[in-house]
Amino acid sequence: MAIRRDTTGVGLHPFHAVVLGFPIALFSSALVADVAYLQTAEMQWSNFSAWLISGALLVGGLALAWAVISLTFGWRREGDRKRCLLYILILASMLALGLINIFKHSMDAWSSVETFGLILSSLCTLLALLAGAIALTNIGREVAR
Repeated sequence: MAIRRDTTGVGLHPFHAVVLGFPIALFSSALVADVAYLQTAEMQWSNFSAWLISGALLVGGLALAWAVISLTFGWRREGDRKRCLLYILILASMLALGLINIFKHSMDAWSSVETFGLILSSLCTLLALLAGAIALTNIGREVAR
């Protein structure tokens, strides 16, 4: 009997993995733009950050919808349900904080990127990275064939 390691994460469709990559990159870039704004006080950095957050929310919503639909229709393996629910919860939390973040960034430049805006951007980035880690990494399952 051959034993192989299952390396499929939560069993994402390849296109879902690509869609998940966008919130990771966009929230991370928004955090960099926030830090750049705090260092330079150039208002355009705040605008960049708001655009990046908006894009991350749009594509992150698609990733969340895809995950919920795939869980609902049972496209996951039975052992992946808990992990998939955790993934969905993290994505939903990321989107909720991102929505608060974009509302905060819609204020004038200085009040949008002060400490609270930077904390929100940091939390969104961390949640996006955590969702990617949960979805795309192997937890070390061994499958006998």
